[in-house]
Amino acid sequence: MTRDHVRSAAMGMGVVFLLVGILGMIPGITTQYGGMAFASGSEALLFGAFQVSVLLNLVYLAMGAAGIWMSRGIMSARNFLMGSGVVLLVMWLYGVIVGDSVANVLSTNASTNWLNLILGIIAVGLGVAYAMRHRGGDAVR
Repeated sequence: MTRDHVRSAAMGMGVVFLLVGILGMIPGITTQYGGMAFASGSEALLFGAFQVSVLLNLVYLAMGAAGIWMSRGIMSARNFLMGSGVVLLVMWLYGVIVGDSVANVLSTNASTNWLNLILGIIAVGLGVAYAMRHRGGDAVR
């Protein structure tokens, strides 16, 4: 993975997060849109499968904006990939632990948890791949 690749990967992940956040706010693409809540108790489903809430969409939008912004620099792009990946893995773990309880303030379901797990693994993997290829001071040139 080269310097340009890590920046492109961060930009790509940022765009994916932005799209997920935006699409989660569009009626029709998000089914049961009338049942969307700010946090827990939301019944809205992105593509009829991924449970979303306003809060969850805002998290995705913030991560997307951060990814696009941080893709401008090599180290910031790598840090974004690793950091956003860790955030997604924490969100996955949180979703698995709280399940359908009232503690599920992000309003996630099993599909959303799988999405977070997959995107988290991809993001961390890309960040680690770059870090392993460019150890030491070589990564900042």
